[in-house]
Amino acid sequence: MQLLLTAPQLQLIIKRLAQELIENDEPLANTIFIGLQPRGIYISEKIVEQVQLLCPTQPIQYGVLDITFYRDDVRTAIHMPNTTNIPFNIEGKKVILIDDVLYTGRTIRAALDALQDFGRPQKVALCVLVNRRFDRELPIQPDYCGKVIDGAFEQKVKVVKETGEVVIY
Repeated sequence: MQLLLTAPQLQLIIKRLAQELIENDEPLANTIFIGLQPRGIYISEKIVEQVQLLCPTQPIQYGVLDITFYRDDVRTAIHMPNTTNIPFNIEGKKVILIDDVLYTGRTIRAALDALQDFGRPQKVALCVLVNRRFDRELPIQPDYCGKVIDGAFEQKVKVVKETGEVVIY
């Protein structure tokens, strides 16, 4: 295992991403943050907490999206469904999808398909902690990115919640 980001580095990136999101999307009344189940939830919660600290008077709309049944490998792999909680209308709003790692792009494609069940947003932006730019299978790129890496195909990137670190293994 190789350490990619220490806990303090991860906190700095989360603060920077939150500031970028506010800079580009304020006022936040028309913006919805959606974390992708299951691995994007930890990062999305941290980013939304930071946004709320930076904009304490603005209401923040935050939801979580389960893409299990929208995945293109749902029939060939075992996936345990998670919870979707989007208790507001996304019609005509700016939606910011938040995930931990952008790898092949298939998770984001599934998220875009799932999102359509909740309405037609004005715009969808993608915020990721780690962008593995050379392993993309679909033409999907992040609008906001914490760190770009050029890992080998067989390597995995994981956010370790217990320590607040990001590792490659």
